[in-house]
Amino acid sequence: ELVDDLNMLWCVELRSPDPYCPIDLSYEGGEIVVSEAESFDRPLRLGVDEASALLIALRMLAELPSLEERSALNRTIAKLEAAAGSAGAVSAQVAVQLDDRGTRSAAAQVRDAIERGRRLHLSYYVHGRDEATERDVDPMRLLVVEGRTYLEGWCLRAEAVRLFRLDRVLDLAVLDEPASVPAQAQPRDVDQGLFRPSADDVEVELELSAAGRWVAEYFPCERVTDLGDGRLRVVLRTPDTRMVRRLALRLGEDGRVTSPAGLVGEIREDADAALAQYA
Repeated sequence: ELVDDLNMLWCVELRSPDPYCPIDLSYEGGEIVVSEAESFDRPLRLGVDEASALLIALRMLAELPSLEERSALNRTIAKLEAAAGSAGAVSAQVAVQLDDRGTRSAAAQVRDAIERGRRLHLSYYVHGRDEATERDVDPMRLLVVEGRTYLEGWCLRAEAVRLFRLDRVLDLAVLDEPASVPAQAQPRDVDQGLFRPSADDVEVELELSAAGRWVAEYFPCERVTDLGDGRLRVVLRTPDTRMVRRLALRLGEDGRVTSPAGLVGEIREDADAALAQYA
């Protein structure tokens, strides 16, 4: 993300001191050198609204559960408050408190289970199917991704490594039974995104209007084709087509599923059943 943002500097044309003064960048040995950018040698001055928003966001980050190392963050907040002056005083009047007592409690129990090598029993809400499930899990680690705390572990029900959002854990118990994570269970690489499709997932093709193209941004798509006039054809994979059926009804005239044929028929039946309720 940093490199992508810096590459935008190639597009910046400074009006001072010369009519055209392109910024130059070089990447070498882990160092980034920015040159021909004399206009940037002045310290950045944040406005009151910018500094306040930044400080409030940092305080929210500091409240996240499972954030083990807070010293660097606290030093950054203190330096910004000192530099921001009145903006720091304004932001300090905003009380930041995340309602995550359940998540904190669950995280503490998960840490205890990991340290003692114990199995967990979860009552877990599956958002995609809108149902509560019961399952035993051998915990592997806790991780925070995109501001959410997850338990990663070997799910005995699925017989695979699974991620569980702690704010969707309805109930949790540490069992006396020892955890036994299989040798083939490998932690997920979340650097490229939290959820990635499996080869066993169903491939679904949708055609979207200009008003429905938000689907291509909200869901990870394997292929996106521009059809002109703002329309898109997208291909995504899912382990549970019920999510796609609900999405199709939500889209209405702004999108339609074109394959697989069996799923198209199920969506048509869902729509007919919904329309029948108005009769």
